[in-house]
Amino acid sequence: MEVALKKLNKRERYKAKMIPYDYYPQIETLDFSAISEADVFYLQDFGIFNNPLDEEEFTLRLRITAGRITVQQLHSIAHIAKTHSLDIILTARAGMQLHGLNSENVLSIFHQINATGITTWQTFGDNVRNIVTDVYDGRGEACEIETYPLILEMERYILKIPRQVGMLPRRISTGISGNRSNVTSFFANDLYFGLAKKGDIFGFNVYMGGKNTEIARCANIFLLYDEVVAFFSAFIEAFNKHGLRTTRSQIRLFYLLEAIGIETFKEYIAHEYQKSWQTAGTLVLEKRGFSEYEKLQDESYAFCYESNFGRITPDELTRIATFAHIHEASVRLTTQQNIVILGLLEKTTPFENLSKSATVIVCAGSSYCPFSFWDLKNEALLLPLEKIQKHRIQVGVSGCAKGCGRHQHCDIGLIGLRTNSFGDVDKAARIYLGAQHSTGESVGRELFTMVPLEHISNVIGMIIDEYEASGQESFEDFSIHVLNHFSEEFCALWFLAKLETNKKITLYTLDTPTSVHFTTEKELLEEYFAGESFLSLIEDDFKDAIRHLSKKLWTIGKADENISPQIKKLLTSKKYWEL
Repeated sequence: MEVALKKLNKRERYKAKMIPYDYYPQIETLDFSAISEADVFYLQDFGIFNNPLDEEEFTLRLRITAGRITVQQLHSIAHIAKTHSLDIILTARAGMQLHGLNSENVLSIFHQINATGITTWQTFGDNVRNIVTDVYDGRGEACEIETYPLILEMERYILKIPRQVGMLPRRISTGISGNRSNVTSFFANDLYFGLAKKGDIFGFNVYMGGKNTEIARCANIFLLYDEVVAFFSAFIEAFNKHGLRTTRSQIRLFYLLEAIGIETFKEYIAHEYQKSWQTAGTLVLEKRGFSEYEKLQDESYAFCYESNFGRITPDELTRIATFAHIHEASVRLTTQQNIVILGLLEKTTPFENLSKSATVIVCAGSSYCPFSFWDLKNEALLLPLEKIQKHRIQVGVSGCAKGCGRHQHCDIGLIGLRTNSFGDVDKAARIYLGAQHSTGESVGRELFTMVPLEHISNVIGMIIDEYEASGQESFEDFSIHVLNHFSEEFCALWFLAKLETNKKITLYTLDTPTSVHFTTEKELLEEYFAGESFLSLIEDDFKDAIRHLSKKLWTIGKADENISPQIKKLLTSKKYWEL
């Protein structure tokens, strides 16, 4: 037994000594100014996260079931946050985090929040995280099946149950949607129930193994409405019994499926499920854009209130709650870090959407997360937000490779990093393009390894210009019909060459009838950029040419002329540094 324990990761060894549920009573007498490593581990199962950089600073994560929250709960959260000077962050799982708690008030605030009817249990740690659905679930014109009752049943199975609290091998993210079209993609979840049809009957196809860098795969399973909760329970039991528990970074469901195969894992689920299931039906999922105001099934309207890239103030929450109460409307949080007010009789509100964040997901950033390299909530202002808003382009920004901003499950993705490739160590971003995210076909491909912070707007703006010139209906269509016909290296060099030469040319696929005929990516470059010196660096691949142009364009002190006056102004503005 001792040898077996040594093979387990540290968290599993803590679980073997005491299950988190049995630890819970100790919270009442805990000295939060002097917590141990074990305390840090156990507290996460109840939504309390200790900042590794400041042992007396805490975060509290709130589980907002399916994103649905009452007006009174909003008022309560606003009051608590204002009283204790806390920061409020909306999360990409339609939840909330309160930042800025300390060792003296964390326990009191924990009890105050849990007394509102909202729970903080199982929001961190090795648990089933907040189960997400579409914000228009049960109300939108595209809704075929309301999933909220199913989510409540699933939560009853896992929440505050001793053997479920913190005892999974790793976290499980779950999504379910009964809508024909969704505000966002759910294929980044470990487990996703997607609306499907078999014959004339609506149900759900099952997808497994997604994460921030991987697409959930079809498990070839179709479930009827009344089969979902039993399957979910069997899935959780199978993962709990057979999941990996050794190297911490290699134990998500994705890695288990890689190790044993999805068919073997389905056998484990079948053993727990104790009945048969049907093979997959046809996924019912159509792409569409969503506007500031959406018409609902009952002819009323929903209004999307845009947060400041996930940040929202107590006063904002109070105004939203008051407005919703007066108009007898309901309120929901979205997986896009915004708030939707549903049930309005007219398309009018007193609110102005100024942040242009409706389609931009930004992770917590270095102000709130020790793993982030950027202060993302501020640096998102450097994105070409006008163009992004105009075309409703899905953008995901993560502060590190963990990918909380779902950067590979959107049209344009960024990871904020640091680099000395262009001079002194400074902020830069890795850029991803080409995801076919709406229907779960593929994640985004890495286009640029490093782009300095001050050049991000120019690069992304030029990419959007290329999309506009393509004539494609959406950026995802541009990825499918243009970008993904070329290699990542070619696309990177194409955009670098356009930045270098300022040529107003448009990228066409190799099989597009044009006045210029070419058969290879190299020939295309030679045709459009004839005479440019970087072409001499192209031999077996484009890597040397990419490195050459990157250095030339972005080396610190040599490329300031490529930075737009607007970006220079923003980088030196009081607003940018004080946000």
